[in-house]
Amino acid sequence: MNNRCTLKNEPDIKITDDDFDKFREYFYRKTGIMFEQSKRYFVDRRLIERIKATGHNSFKNYFIFLRFESTGRELQNLINVLTINETYFFREEYQFQCMINRMLTEIVLRKRRGDIIRIWSIPSSTGEEPYSIAIYLLEYWKEIDKWDIEIISSDIDTNALDNAQKGIYSERSVQNLPRAIIQKYLKYLGNGYYQICEDLRNSVEFTRVNIVDTKETKRYRGFDIVFCRNLLIYFDDLSRKIAVENLFDTMNPGGFICLGHSESMSRISPIFKIRKFPEAIVYQKPLEEGK
Repeated sequence: MNNRCTLKNEPDIKITDDDFDKFREYFYRKTGIMFEQSKRYFVDRRLIERIKATGHNSFKNYFIFLRFESTGRELQNLINVLTINETYFFREEYQFQCMINRMLTEIVLRKRRGDIIRIWSIPSSTGEEPYSIAIYLLEYWKEIDKWDIEIISSDIDTNALDNAQKGIYSERSVQNLPRAIIQKYLKYLGNGYYQICEDLRNSVEFTRVNIVDTKETKRYRGFDIVFCRNLLIYFDDLSRKIAVENLFDTMNPGGFICLGHSESMSRISPIFKIRKFPEAIVYQKPLEEGK
């Protein structure tokens, strides 16, 4: 008698080298994200999960379904499982300090009373960054009561956006927050989880966008500060250039953009001006002529 248990009707799905190349080229065209060979195991595992979840028995059948599925729902499911959301509150805090001490000081000089200061956080991931921006403004910007501020946060991953709107976080996510801020802005739910207070959840607008799709980014305009940290590292040179040009178009003249600590705008495009502040190096969209 054979003691080995075999699951019936469970297809043995393999992703060949040719399959991988076809898929990553397709995914690149749709998202601008190019998976290197070093990500092969990660991609294969999640592809096989989606193949089984959709009831297909081979990559070939699934890939045909993926390309011709009219709603785009399965592509979004793939995007959700293949994008990495790793963040926490007050990450790279020195840039928030720079926002308070330097960037906003310059921005308000070009504003009139009644104007809105618009801040964009992309990628949103699960919301730690946009909520950190809101908290930092409330806690440390002395002029917060003088100005209307609008915070938009966007991502290509709809699951991440759903979680961001719920605003529920683990101990690890809040570990860098002072205890007083946790008590002020988060409610302890038990079992090591916290939820952002309702006022803050309502203060951030979450939207889905593909940053390398110029048609999608056209509806985003008038931003004074953009946080685009640790996103461009997932793109190749062409996609980075497209993304940066799209970001440029979303910003007001004189607006600032913050990248991740390992990213450099000067390696991508010369359209932004580098600004070296005591707290951080950021990039600025040039002012219009005569201003």
